[in-house]
Formats: sequence, structure tokens, C-alpha cells
Amino acid sequence: MRTELKAVELKRQKISDKFSELRERKEGALICYVMAGDPSIEASSGIVKALAKGGADIIELGFPFSDPVADGPTIQVAGQRALAAGMDIERYFEFVKALEVEVPLVCMTYYNPVFRYGVERFVENAAKAGISGLIIPDIPVEEAADLKTSCDANGLDLIFLVAPTTTDARIRKILQRGSGFIYLVSRLGVTGARDDVAGSTKELLARVKTDIPKAVGFGISTGKQAAEVRKAGADGVIAGSAFVRIIEEGKDVNERLETLARELRSGMLEAN
Repeated sequence: MRTELKAVELKRQKISDKFSELRERKEGALICYVMAGDPSIEASSGIVKALAKGGADIIELGFPFSDPVADGPTIQVAGQRALAAGMDIERYFEFVKALEVEVPLVCMTYYNPVFRYGVERFVENAAKAGISGLIIPDIPVEEAADLKTSCDANGLDLIFLVAPTTTDARIRKILQRGSGFIYLVSRLGVTGARDDVAGSTKELLARVKTDIPKAVGFGISTGKQAAEVRKAGADGVIAGSAFVRIIEEGKDVNERLETLARELRSGMLEAN
């Protein structure tokens, strides 16, 4: 049975408007990732509020998938916890719709659930729930025409990833179809907190020549790293596994999430 969502009542910013606002203040965007439904759907609402309170400018809400090829162990286990807690697509959209935050929300998932649900239906309901953009790491830009058409029709940004191994020819295709921001993968491999910033980050930022904001992720977990990425020229800094690890530990979760978000934002501001 098809579920019809009414459009979200709370006005959330568009991703482009958020970046424009930050550029006027000469600031970068702090983009925080968590898995929706981890450790429970109820707890996730407080988690999102804590990130927004801590200074998150954009929040990525993962939708769990059983074979998350781009994610490291921390986020893989978070997805398993969310699935065990009963997260599914309809609950995901209702959860997003009920969130009392105004920052842009981005859905990060994989193509299989989108395809099985129906591309047009998924994008339409995501927009009605208040999602501002989609990140689907496993769909090649060459095969994303239908998804892009649906996103354009519903006012959603389609955000593509660029890795150090991405060829210049493919970067050009991504820049033609991508919007919102370009997700620059700072290192090869999967997601996960690291102790350093990959040396390839600055080179990758220089290779991707575009007016679309460039945000760097994979491995960022401290204010010092956020500052380093911002100094390298990134318009945004993406952190995920460090937040998910706090949720996994289960102690003073919301307070610690807010504290870490503030640390990352402070590091970025110090880099200005």
C-alpha cells in the first residue's frame, strides 16, 4: 500500500541558501552524519537536535542498508542497530518529517532501497518529508539520469562523491549533474575516524574546479583536523564516524555529540 505524505510544515533551508549564508560570514559548513534510527527511532530525534544545537549547519541522516560498501565498521554496525530497531523507509520519512530543526537535512543511503521502493516515489516522499538532498554513493554518475530528473522535479540536490582516484573526465560529468555540494573523499577506503588528514586532500580540492561548494569527509573527527581541511580550501567539513561512535558507547550521548560538534565548528572558525 502506497503511503502519501503531506509536505513538511516546518520550513527547512535549502543547501544552497545555507552555503550562501555561510559565505557571507566567511565561514565553512559543518556537516554532521548520523544513522537514523540508531540506537532507536525515539533517541534519534534528540540526537539530531543535539547536533543542531552544537552548530551543525547540515545534517546527513543515514538510511540503513544491509550492504553499505562505502562505510567502515562503525557505521556498518550503526546500520544494523537501526534495522534491528525497526527502521524502514516509511518510518524514515515520518521520522524526518517530525524533526524540529531548520537546518538542511540530507538522506545518505544506497541505490538498492531507492530502486526497490521506486525512484520517483522515493524522491517525492523525501521532498515531502523535508529532505534537501540525496547522497547515494554506489550509483555511478553515468547511470543517475533518472534519479537526477526526479531530484530536479522535486527540488532536491543530488550530491556526488569525488575520490582521489576519480578521473578528470568523470569529475567533469559529476560537476554537470551534481548540486548542493560536492562530497570530496579525502582518502581511499571506507568511512572511519582517523588521526590525521590525508595528504591528498589539498590536491583533490585543487583538481575539482567548480563554483559548487566542496565539502571534505572520511576520517575527520577533531577540531584540529577540521581546521586543517578548512585551511586547505574546503567550503565544508563532514564528520560522521566520530559521532556514531559516541552513540554506540551510549554514555551522555546528546551532551557529548553537542560538545564534539562545537569543537569541530570552533576549529573551522579558527581557520578563517
